[in-house]
Amino acid sequence: MFFGSRSGTEMTSSQDKVVSMNRFRKGGPLSPLRQAEAYWTALRRGDDVPSRSQIDPRGLENILSHTFILERIAPGIARFRLAGSLVNGMAGMEVRGMPITAFFTTDARKQLSSAMEHMFETPAIVELELQIEAPRLRSPREARMLMLPLRSDLGDISRVLGVLVADDGETVTSQRFSISSIEMRAVGKATGTAGFKAKPRPDAATPAAKEERRDVNRPNPGFAETQARFKPERSILDEAKALLERSRAARPAAPADAPAAAPAKPKGAPHLRLVVSRD
Repeated sequence: MFFGSRSGTEMTSSQDKVVSMNRFRKGGPLSPLRQAEAYWTALRRGDDVPSRSQIDPRGLENILSHTFILERIAPGIARFRLAGSLVNGMAGMEVRGMPITAFFTTDARKQLSSAMEHMFETPAIVELELQIEAPRLRSPREARMLMLPLRSDLGDISRVLGVLVADDGETVTSQRFSISSIEMRAVGKATGTAGFKAKPRPDAATPAAKEERRDVNRPNPGFAETQARFKPERSILDEAKALLERSRAARPAAPADAPAAAPAKPKGAPHLRLVVSRD
């Protein structure tokens, strides 16, 4: 759809402009960037950066052709791990395994490497405004790229969720980008989240640490009742001595004027008695 004037009409020259409505029919070229950033923000936990394993293609179903995943392999260098059909179409080939700097001109590669290092180290969100080198007999086109940092399975920030959008007019030849502007936004702490803080452990030389080591099973009065502590168990010999002392204490004492009992005759050794009868 076009708005404008035709030759031979009475319209003024101020209305003699042409505005393409293709961009508005598709919801704007920046909608995939905003959708990806909203999805990435929803995956954050507190002020942490989402991990690569959290990315689900179903959450980016509408913009999969625009998305790509990068892996950091060296300072300022990242290669494609996955890429959508639009990204492959811009390169004119399968880009998996290629460095992202292959898309850019020589002068733009240094700017891109510096921006990626800032993204990994800070971390930060990087949004690039790009200019596509026009093929022959074609007008220059614009593109935008968004890069969102991710954590790897090892916990380091070395992955990127990226989105690329470009104006209409794809060609079968590979495209090269020059950078018009770079916007970097540091990943700040999410509001309304309370950070977890562990209880500081006392110094080993302080009296509090010695008391904690001496009574490690002491319950918390706010969560448990005070329990009686275990006593060491007495041995069998101690039990026998205690029993003997109780039996002696219960035995009555003999009177002083009582005659002494006759000593018992010692019993001889057992023997065999032989009886002989002559009857």
